[in-house]
Amino acid sequence: MNASSPAVFTLSAVIAAWLLMTTPSYAQLNFEHEPINYGANLRDDPIAQLQQALDDGKTELNYSDEHGYLEAVLEELGISPESQVLVYSKTSFQLSRITPRRPRALYFNDQTYIGWVQRGDVLEIMTTDPQQGAVFYTLSQEKDKKPKFVQDQGQCLSCHASSRTQNVPGGLIRSAFVNPAGQPHYGSGTFTTDHSSPFEDRWGGWYVTGTHGDMRHMGNVISKDRDFPEKIDREAGANVTDLSERLKTDPYLTSHSDIVALMVLEHQTQMQNYLTLVNFESRMAQHHDQVMNKALERPADYVSDTTERRIHNACDKLIRYMLFADEFPLTSPVEGTSQFAREFAAVGPQDSKERSLRDLDLHLRLFRYPCSYMIYSPQFDQLPDGAKRYIVDRLQKILTDGDPEFTHLTPQDRENIREILAETKPDLWNSGS
Repeated sequence: MNASSPAVFTLSAVIAAWLLMTTPSYAQLNFEHEPINYGANLRDDPIAQLQQALDDGKTELNYSDEHGYLEAVLEELGISPESQVLVYSKTSFQLSRITPRRPRALYFNDQTYIGWVQRGDVLEIMTTDPQQGAVFYTLSQEKDKKPKFVQDQGQCLSCHASSRTQNVPGGLIRSAFVNPAGQPHYGSGTFTTDHSSPFEDRWGGWYVTGTHGDMRHMGNVISKDRDFPEKIDREAGANVTDLSERLKTDPYLTSHSDIVALMVLEHQTQMQNYLTLVNFESRMAQHHDQVMNKALERPADYVSDTTERRIHNACDKLIRYMLFADEFPLTSPVEGTSQFAREFAAVGPQDSKERSLRDLDLHLRLFRYPCSYMIYSPQFDQLPDGAKRYIVDRLQKILTDGDPEFTHLTPQDRENIREILAETKPDLWNSGS
């Protein structure tokens, strides 16, 4: 048999496909191609829908000289100004306009994040598409009869699609040692923060308003020692409730950078990344099987062991994060300074006992009932069927029978979560096997 025979050609194609689709960088480098087609035909994310409403003349954006389109965009998307957090590290592409005296403001809800910089050229926007994960846009701050959200062409992915975001397009909350100009000391390392992060590693380069007892973080202070940038005065940044001595807060929509909003933001962004990971891994693994099934003349619906393991591995990561398996325990009560906590919890949904997965604890942990409220999101609802069935089956078993991996959940925790989900998401168990 010579090298040009059909059999050898088919084997070569199979090997090439296998090498391409099993290399560790496949997910990060190839989500712009089949089967993900990242960035193409966006219609279902909140910004694409808002742009369609603008184009159809169904709504319009009011402009203000002080904030440009900020307030109008927040109102259209249902984002409360109480969600405001302030970041003074130069970690935005508008970095030249950001300093500790003029931090960037971020506002968010369950799906969309809006960044505003004083005298900035654009609003910076990250939103969530159920199938494509985080999608990035800008909106010019110049007054225009027809405002246009401009989709990012890949520049944002240099930071927002890496191991810090589970190698998918996603949100990234970073903590760094920051000099008086707002420039991070990258040589001293940075921390990607979520609910598992030690408190002492959080919020370097961020303002933090609220009380947290004897716990200490990196926020509200700058690094003054060039030789030893890690030497920061955490005490000076602790339990700050008023930012007026650090910056002029008048230009901002509120005077807060609420600690509770920051903690929710950390949890939510990484949870969304895990949801995107499960979606992408499932679709790419299934696509891999389709290619291999055709090449090897297997049944079209054949599911390989490799594909099953790949999907289950991603799902297991999501389940651990969803159930707060590695959450850093609080050793002191936390209390914010704004109305964020009250507004966040009020969104619900609640069961007949007025319990909600959005109920905050803030004494020993972030949430009273440790199961992520993102289980109600379109991202979760639209996970591929096989992955969703596996997740729901595992949740049922963990919440009903317990599991050695989830000993942090007491029997009462498991019962509470199970009862809340039974009433507030009754279709959940029906989607399992």
